[in-house]
Amino acid sequence: MELNNRRAKQLKKDFPIFENNKGLVYLDNAATSQRPKQMINAVIDFYEKDNANISRGVHTLAERATERYEEARKVVADFVNADSKEIIFTRNTTESLNLLAYTLESIIPEDRDEILLTEMEHHSNLIPWQQLAKRKGMKLKFVKIKDDFTLDMEDLRRKLTSKTAILSITHISNVLGTINPINEIVQLGKKKGAITIIDAAQSVQHMKVDAKKIGCDFLAFSSHKMLGPNGIGVLYGRKELLEKMPPFNFGGGMISKVTFEVSEWAEIPEKFEAGTPNVAGSIGLAEAIKYLDKIGLDNIGAWEGELLNYALEKMRGVSGIKMFVGKNSGSIISFIMEGIHPHDVAQLLNEDKIAVRAGHNCAMPLMKVLGVQGVSRASFSFFNTFEDVDKLVEGLKKINLKFKK
Repeated sequence: MELNNRRAKQLKKDFPIFENNKGLVYLDNAATSQRPKQMINAVIDFYEKDNANISRGVHTLAERATERYEEARKVVADFVNADSKEIIFTRNTTESLNLLAYTLESIIPEDRDEILLTEMEHHSNLIPWQQLAKRKGMKLKFVKIKDDFTLDMEDLRRKLTSKTAILSITHISNVLGTINPINEIVQLGKKKGAITIIDAAQSVQHMKVDAKKIGCDFLAFSSHKMLGPNGIGVLYGRKELLEKMPPFNFGGGMISKVTFEVSEWAEIPEKFEAGTPNVAGSIGLAEAIKYLDKIGLDNIGAWEGELLNYALEKMRGVSGIKMFVGKNSGSIISFIMEGIHPHDVAQLLNEDKIAVRAGHNCAMPLMKVLGVQGVSRASFSFFNTFEDVDKLVEGLKKINLKFKK
């Protein structure tokens, strides 16, 4: 079914947060999404009917829990067009990228000592590589952004060389909303022999992400940004690479044999999933994916694009506003208001029950590039409406009046 303003209002009824917070205008979806009752009920159903530890028991509950956990892995694998063995459950995108920063060391050729990122990376796709560079004596390079907030592809081509060991890039900027041409970028990286990594935390809930079509070596995303529970994330990795890499955590569930002296590891993906996993979280994530698939990612992307254009047009009518929005943008608008601190903007909007993000948005180096200390950010989801945008714009105009008195 095509998504439009009327349909968005209907879908909003699936989210209990709005019933329990009357009048809420939620525009902080890039930080964390709200949860539909279908996902919440799936988690409750597991705890009430099948709760047990997985892969360790032969009793009925343990078998059912294991089956549901692996079914969830298959749903996630199908979502990004991967093999189930290529899907590792983590806590979030951050842990997925840290896992890589610690385990890729073993497969980096000795003659490669550079890591290439971009100026628009979230701290989660910057700090782990800073630490790897320090441990291994490697060099960090950053692809510049242009005046229209898109990546400078010529700069990328110049900095991507035979010395590049790792190319790690965000699919969609959490500040600018810029949608990077990752298919092209990955192909450029592969031609140079670099390990290619995609931070898809801001994209998988808005558009179809096909890991095989992209051709990347690794791809990471979080459940909590795509209608699922907190505390579970995903790392996709090409099977042949995962098999070569050592484990990240050690303990129960990730071994095939243990003696007092030595241990042998389980096959992938279990090799990377030490300890008791977030079974309920995996089930909730799978249910969130089913919910997104039922609406249709193409429909979601089309509606959010329409909503973004509507918001941009309306916000241009607010005096003293400056927006930082990529030319090829997703559902994010970052902005500042002349003479008003972003935190003040967010706090005053909150008085009218409008939730936005304010600050450096875990992208302090990008703020320096933009020449600001922080921004306010409105980020949309498919349940947002034209009326939500109108309330935001009305709130911004009200703030202007307050500060001009």
